[in-house]
Amino acid sequence: MGTRDEYDYLLAFAEKNGLSFIETSALDSTNVEAAFQTILTEIYCIVSQKQMSDRRENDMSPSNNLVPIHVPPTTKNKPKVQRCQNI
Repeated sequence: MGTRDEYDYLLAFAEKNGLSFIETSALDSTNVEAAFQTILTEIYCIVSQKQMSDRRENDMSPSNNLVPIHVPPTTKNKPKVQRCQNI
């Protein structure tokens, strides 16, 4: 989070540290919902990968404790589709 004056610094910081960056506006709610959806998608990907990693280490059955999560798309300013990446 930051002000418009800090935009360049924050963008460079996010890129340098491998962090997500999305410009939002509290004034008119631009990209606020997209930012939350992006964060939730990234959290879900990390948790899913951790569960799969733990399962391989513990040799658990494939049907154990994975529940799909559906986030319905918004009707305005749809963000790019995020995909889970192997870390």
